[in-house]
Amino acid sequence: MGEILDFLLMVILVIYVLRTLARIFLPMLFQNVVNKAQQQHSQQQNYTNNAPPTGKIKVEYKPETKKGSIPDSEGEFIDYEEIK
Repeated sequence: MGEILDFLLMVILVIYVLRTLARIFLPMLFQNVVNKAQQQHSQQQNYTNNAPPTGKIKVEYKPETKKGSIPDSEGEFIDYEEIK
């Protein structure tokens, strides 16, 4: 009977200590994660702010397109047999 009480007291003590440590360290851990996310978000915003504005694209050179031997309107023909 004494061993069972010792075991239960030890389990209760371990649970109490773990809860106390979790209350201390989990907020620090979550604050760390939030700070990293904020830094990544600010870096992403800085990148988009430094990007060239959209809608103002200027093409200075357009290469000539070569015509193929088969017109695009015809496409490829593949032989097939219908199976019934």
